[in-house]
Amino acid sequence: MSNPMTFPSRLLVLLGVASLSLLSAAGALVTPEVPSGTAHVYKRAGDRELKLWVVSPADAKPSDRRPALVFFHGGGWVGGSPSQFDEQARYFATRGLVCVQVQYRLLDKAGKEPPLVCAQDAKSAMRWVRSHASELGIDPNRIGAGGGSAGGHLAAFVGMVDGQDDPQDNSKVSAKANALLLFNPVFDNGKEGGWGQARVGARVQEFSPAHNISADDPPAIVFLGREDKLIPVATVERFAAGMKAAGVRCDAHLYAGQGHGFFNQEPFKSQTLILADKFLASLGWLKGEPTVPEPAPADVPATAPNKKAKAAK
Repeated sequence: MSNPMTFPSRLLVLLGVASLSLLSAAGALVTPEVPSGTAHVYKRAGDRELKLWVVSPADAKPSDRRPALVFFHGGGWVGGSPSQFDEQARYFATRGLVCVQVQYRLLDKAGKEPPLVCAQDAKSAMRWVRSHASELGIDPNRIGAGGGSAGGHLAAFVGMVDGQDDPQDNSKVSAKANALLLFNPVFDNGKEGGWGQARVGARVQEFSPAHNISADDPPAIVFLGREDKLIPVATVERFAAGMKAAGVRCDAHLYAGQGHGFFNQEPFKSQTLILADKFLASLGWLKGEPTVPEPAPADVPATAPNKKAKAAK
């Protein structure tokens, strides 16, 4: 029997709120329609207003210079909700960070265009946050980006790839993230096991973070299930090796027996959040130990050995 006081339950008590993400009977993630935080319009695209939601610590004030995290949701660039990382955003706010959840334009499911508008919006959102740092109590030099799946691509994109800026953006404001939290990210769009090739095609260099590794990239932490059917383990291993070769820190955590989106469910939600917390603490962005309780051993499922590793023996 699972522990009734897993991370979501404890977080509910900690924050005193009643709207947490729930898992459906089929195990799919169901998120609240509207993210936590104060809504701001960060951009207008035609006649559409694009919003982001700022979740600040209870004692935050404009004179602060706190680190910030900007979250981008997953959904293959064609779906998903900006509230996907609602629990993570509210948790990190209790740890002293300002967190932001971003709405961005989605692609037509039936289309074949590359994720240009998604990338443009991600950079616009980063620029909005940095240009409003003084009123949000944010240190403009400590703004991280996080995301899952396609959102992981966007988070890595704003940290690593030049170009694809919205012409209406103020290019004098940097869109570059200073740290990356990447949850099963589709950050490799190349032909060798990359995801999104059908849309990116020959424009890999323009969109793929894994093909733009350089010495000025921000430190990153990556989480991936070894049984992810969309993202081969080899792409993460190549990415981590490339970052290391460039002199950039990249902590890669692989989870045996787990598939795509595993981090949305317990006990992996707590496990990945604890590691992300410790990663940010190692950068000097957080102080003290994570306040998320470690999952009880009984809550951690047994996993079969990785087939490749077993065969190697």
